[in-house]
Amino acid sequence: MSLNSLVAADPGAVAVLRKPRPSVLRRLNRFLVAAQAWLLPLFLLFLWWFAAAHAWMAPQILPEPSLVFDTAMEMARNDLGSHILTSLSRLLLGLVPGVCLGLALALLLALNQRAGQLFTPLFALWSQVPNLVLIPVLMVFLGIGDNLKVVVILNAALIPMLVHAQAGLRDVPLSLREAARVLRLSFRQRLTRLYLPAALPAIMTGLRLSLSAAWTLLVVVELLASSQGIGYLMVWGRQMFQLDMVFVCIAVIGALGLGMELALQWLDQRVVRWPRPVLTRHTLRTPLNGAWPWVLPVLLLLLWWLATRLAWVDLHTVPSPLAVWQALQHGVADASLSAAMLHSLARYAQGLAWGIAAGLGLGLCCALSATLGRLFSPTLGVLRHIVIFAWLPLLTAWAGTGEAARILFIAIASFFPVFVATLRGVLNVSPQLLEAAQVMRLGSFKKLRWLLLPGAASSIFAGLRLALMYGWLATIGAEYFMASSIGIGSLMINAQQLMSVDIIFAGMLLVSLTGAALNLFGQYLEHRLQGWRHI
Repeated sequence: MSLNSLVAADPGAVAVLRKPRPSVLRRLNRFLVAAQAWLLPLFLLFLWWFAAAHAWMAPQILPEPSLVFDTAMEMARNDLGSHILTSLSRLLLGLVPGVCLGLALALLLALNQRAGQLFTPLFALWSQVPNLVLIPVLMVFLGIGDNLKVVVILNAALIPMLVHAQAGLRDVPLSLREAARVLRLSFRQRLTRLYLPAALPAIMTGLRLSLSAAWTLLVVVELLASSQGIGYLMVWGRQMFQLDMVFVCIAVIGALGLGMELALQWLDQRVVRWPRPVLTRHTLRTPLNGAWPWVLPVLLLLLWWLATRLAWVDLHTVPSPLAVWQALQHGVADASLSAAMLHSLARYAQGLAWGIAAGLGLGLCCALSATLGRLFSPTLGVLRHIVIFAWLPLLTAWAGTGEAARILFIAIASFFPVFVATLRGVLNVSPQLLEAAQVMRLGSFKKLRWLLLPGAASSIFAGLRLALMYGWLATIGAEYFMASSIGIGSLMINAQQLMSVDIIFAGMLLVSLTGAALNLFGQYLEHRLQGWRHI
């Protein structure tokens, strides 16, 4: 039988003999590659269902996925929306003025040399004070109402915008400034046509970091002291052992955080159409030449002393500088402050080591293996948008409030910045270098040792510096929420309950100095290990 007669008899038979079109194969391959990103979430969902169905943990601690879904539907019909609106309104009330004030101060400090000399050292010192340690102090003055939450969020949004906007304004090319002078542009024209457009990428970076910091502090302050809001729902669900509510709240916090991040990315792409700076953290450059930088800090210290000396303020809420100094001395003499700080540093070092090791290892694995990258990176990329403190109710229910749980929490906080920085750093290594490695036939170990790690070093060290700070903040937060018997965070919370404001101020000073020392240590380590870049 000829081929033509076979086709005439059964046209479908020839379709079996034909090879699939290349476009079909490409579509199938793209589908299979995209499907790999869903394998880990589906496996975790199956593991969750299997563990709950076989009672690996008590139902009060690990509810079934179906129960969580039903709870979400019920909460959506009742008061979940009102709690979300309450949290978002607090966020806006603190974020908008914080961002505007930060931008205004950045313009002042960058465009006025004298103002920069006067105020930059003060804000550089203030940026070293973690927002978490301000909460016990502000509780003394503002109570636990909405004023506390708005002020904390405002301060959290102020510093990132101030630092990045000032860096962007300071880095406007000198040639453009000279061109503006030659054209005799007015100050308003220079501001709207030169400085703000040139600094817009840095301003958008500051806005994203301000939003992230404000969202984190909102969740923290609602967990600590609130009667409404998404954080309050989490605390209430944890206290009632209704962890299905906690799961719903964590999902809502992650979805809102991811949605706000995507909205800002869309806005960034719409308004900035020129090269953007790397999303990293700048520091305020502090000019310490001459006496001008010290004028304002000395004046504020003198004003503080006069206010307490002349009884302009209540000494029960604002201690004198001498009282804070004496509290420091007594705390060191009776070992209350020194022992608390040593215990905090010990658990910080343990959690930091675990978090950095896990982040560096998994980041390298996901960068070097495309399959592992497709499996883990999308899921971890979504999870990192969940505020780290939102995991506390689940962590305390599953792991308790002991030392192991605190160390685990610190490790989680340190993990994500190192993982993301390592993954991005290795993936962004120059293709020319990779081609050179192939030409030289470098083995896997030599390629990693001599090419990938040095090429990704800047990104990795940026992640390590963030991990140093996030781990320290997580240490203080763990001692706030996990009822640590000893630690600098527990000492400050206990002092706030006893209205011992001198101890609160002394603890805040120690925590701030430790954070500044950790930041300097990160810079020193980066400079020493990357000395070859400065040759």
